[in-house]
Amino acid sequence: MFGASIRRSRLAWLAAVAATVAVGGVVATSAQEQQAPIQIDSFTPEQLALAQRAITAAKTNVGFDDILPLLATQTKSLFIRSNPALAKDIEEVTDEVALQMVPKRRELDKTIQEVWARRFTTEELETIIAFYQSPAGTKLAELSPEILALAVGAAKQWSDEVGTLMVTRVREEMQKRGHQL
Repeated sequence: MFGASIRRSRLAWLAAVAATVAVGGVVATSAQEQQAPIQIDSFTPEQLALAQRAITAAKTNVGFDDILPLLATQTKSLFIRSNPALAKDIEEVTDEVALQMVPKRRELDKTIQEVWARRFTTEELETIIAFYQSPAGTKLAELSPEILALAVGAAKQWSDEVGTLMVTRVREEMQKRGHQL
């Protein structure tokens, strides 16, 4: 169960990264069009609402609700390992504390809204929303976690293969120079 939660959280993170990358491709079609984050210290409620609509449409917040339960599971595990006799109390207290922290989830939402609002203009956010409401955008939002997981897997496999090949070739070349590695 613990491993499954971690995999879901990683998948949620990967989905967020994929959607963010995809959004970057939709909004900026060339390197010249990309611009630095907008320097704003505060945002109007309308800007944050628009950012939230884009986040929801892109499904980049999927899985963030799993963070608090995952942290509670990790906390329980941490304390129970060193105090197994207190397992019942640790579980009870951790659950109570976790429930008290549920309202803090809004802080994460606001921070993510600000990240988006800082990086995209109102017009860009509207374009992003329109894209993700289109059939292609909806499909991208749905498939992004799977596509990104497959891409990360492919990159890891490639990295492992190239890394092994590099080590082998360096050993061979060092051996030609009279060195045994």
